[in-house]
Amino acid sequence: MKKAILLLVLVTVSVMVTAQLKVKPDCGVLTVDVHKGWINEAKPNADPEQIKTKLPCFTSFEKEGTTSTCGGGVFFDDKGIRFYTQRDYIVITDKFKGKFTSPLLGVKKAAMFAKYGNPKLKDANWEAYQMAYGIIVVYYNTAATINKIIISTKTTDDIDLCNQ
Repeated sequence: MKKAILLLVLVTVSVMVTAQLKVKPDCGVLTVDVHKGWINEAKPNADPEQIKTKLPCFTSFEKEGTTSTCGGGVFFDDKGIRFYTQRDYIVITDKFKGKFTSPLLGVKKAAMFAKYGNPKLKDANWEAYQMAYGIIVVYYNTAATINKIIISTKTTDDIDLCNQ
C-alpha cells in the first residue's frame, strides 16, 4: 500500500513539474531582405496564419477587421517588428533584433541616394523609395539617420498607414 501511494505521489509531482515548463517558440535569426520585401520570407501581404507559421515567435495577434485598431496584425514587440496584415505593410523600428541583407537602420540620409536613387516621395523626416515589390519608407531621427522602416507591397498612392 505504501508503494502504491508513493508511486501515485511521484507521478503527480512529475506531471506538475513538466506542466510548468513551456518552450517559447523560436524564429531563429530574423533577416530582413530589403530587395525582396520580406522578413524570413514572410511578405507584408501574406495571410496572418502564414506569418504566424513562418515566424512563430510573435508576442501578440489581432484579427483583421473593422473592429481592430489598424486592420489587424501579427506583432513581435520584443523584436521591434509589426506586420499590419490588412494594410499590407511591415514596420521595423530601431529596437529590431536581427539582420538586414542590406543594412538600413542607422544609415545616414545622404547615403540613401547611392543605394536607391531618388525617392519617389519625401518629406523632412521620411523618404519613400519605389522597389520591385512595392515601396520602402525610411524615417530619420534628428541626427538624420534611419530609425524606422516600413516595407509594403502597395504603392505610394495606395498605402494606408496607421497612426500608431
